[in-house]
Amino acid sequence: MINPSEAAAPAWPDGSLPVLEGPGLAALRGPAVSQLLRLRGQGRLSRGHVRLAGECLGVSERTVWRWLAQAAADPGATAHPGARSGDRFEITAEVRVLLAYWRGNASAVHRQLMARARAAAGEPAVAVPGGAPTEAVPVLDPVPSLSTFLRAVRRDLTAGERAALAIGPEAARAHDVFGKRPRLWRNHTWEADHVQAPLLVDADGDLVRPWVTWFIDVATRTITGTAVTPGQPSRASILAALRAAILRSGPYGSAGGIPEAVRIDRGKDFLSRTVLGVFGTLGAEVDDLPAYSPHLKGTVENLNRSADRMLFAALPGYTVTPSPRRAKKEQELADCDAAPPLTFTEFTAEVLAWTTWWNTEHRPDGLTGQTPIEAWQADPTPLSDIPEAALWALMLEDDGRTRKLTSHGVRWRGRDYVGAWMAGQAGRSVRIRYMPHHDHEIEVFDPAGRHLGSAHLADAATPEQLDALRRTRTARARRLREEAKKAQAMRRQRFAPATTPTAPQRLGAVTAAEANHELEAAAHSDMATLALPDLIPPAPPPEDWNTPTSPRSAGVRRSRVPKETR
Repeated sequence: MINPSEAAAPAWPDGSLPVLEGPGLAALRGPAVSQLLRLRGQGRLSRGHVRLAGECLGVSERTVWRWLAQAAADPGATAHPGARSGDRFEITAEVRVLLAYWRGNASAVHRQLMARARAAAGEPAVAVPGGAPTEAVPVLDPVPSLSTFLRAVRRDLTAGERAALAIGPEAARAHDVFGKRPRLWRNHTWEADHVQAPLLVDADGDLVRPWVTWFIDVATRTITGTAVTPGQPSRASILAALRAAILRSGPYGSAGGIPEAVRIDRGKDFLSRTVLGVFGTLGAEVDDLPAYSPHLKGTVENLNRSADRMLFAALPGYTVTPSPRRAKKEQELADCDAAPPLTFTEFTAEVLAWTTWWNTEHRPDGLTGQTPIEAWQADPTPLSDIPEAALWALMLEDDGRTRKLTSHGVRWRGRDYVGAWMAGQAGRSVRIRYMPHHDHEIEVFDPAGRHLGSAHLADAATPEQLDALRRTRTARARRLREEAKKAQAMRRQRFAPATTPTAPQRLGAVTAAEANHELEAAAHSDMATLALPDLIPPAPPPEDWNTPTSPRSAGVRRSRVPKETR
């Protein structure tokens, strides 16, 4: 008879209670079975011990008794209850390659393994459509059942490995574990990045997807500088955002200054000579991260995701969420009722307003309930600033050579730039500094570095001329795209669908007359064929001409004048 108190709270031989705290702890099955066998050897094993071990391990009491029987029959099975060493099917390297070939489809891999085993045994096998080459499929003897194979895949491959096989190596990063950097002090490290807003805005009559460039302080989660660009961002966008971050003004409040280090990716604009030169002059260490490693700058990547979900998704023209399919009339009514896209000015105002909200009202995780600007102001770390005039000159790119002022101004990139201050200074040596891609205006300095003044492009086109030029370029590009699309449609060859193994059948019937007419037109349009030298042979020269083959060509050269006039 079992003692109820013993069954309710059994103890190990040393008098302590089991340390198992949760069900399904497979790693503790071996020690648990060993302890139960020790109790059996001492004659103290009871049903209560077995029941408690099953409850702790998440299995039935009958399963524990089976483990004990297997361990008694084979002591080597104690480490892996329920499976003997060498009897369990395991995923090999060849099977991993097959899983990668089938994009993680374990059932398809099992079908091909079955077909390969039948073919190796000489039995008629059914071909697997789209399968791997036969020589790449291993021969398993025996082939496990589908349930055993799926169980082995789940056991021997981690979730990250299964995701990498199904989607790609980059998908495994979602299942990785990353360490957390310690929180330091303000302006110790900034992170910078570009993010494209998934919405359309009106930029001077064109619908474009704008880009946002920003710097964020890692310690306090404070956005220190932002720049919005209608088109593809460049080093000018980075310099504009960096200038706003250092000046500590505008919607950023007191946040900003000169950072100790800046964490960036390996974009060409971030690693350009101009941007790296500015960081080097400021004394900021640049940490260029390896490619395809956004997790190494998680603060700015989290800012990008937050802006997408909190800001961009609520603005008109958002293009990520697909609209449901509607009837043509309903779609026309919906298009009429849809809000017009924001202008670039309105979108920039929305971004700056959201930046102010992020710094002053949003309370990110990890700041103990503080807003970013409160965390910034609570940090007593001293700040380093730079005068605005010196910073303005620092953000300009140097031309790298000394030029001469002429009566037409200063010549740069094949164009003349003039300024009112140049009067009476022709012949003076100057140097040019400019903002990247802003070729309508340059800044002129003397060789010692003293600013002389600004210079504007001479004979610049009027706004009306620029509009006409832009319309002409747009019409030409549209015409070229239409012509390329029509040519592609002409080259496209359609085939009839097949339901049985037959040869491909081309579609598109053409009469013999139509084919000859098109071939003749193509032949007449081939200018290289029309320009052959033997197409129209030259006429013979007149008799009174001195040709290289005539006997008179060896003597004195005679004039090409008819005999009657000599």
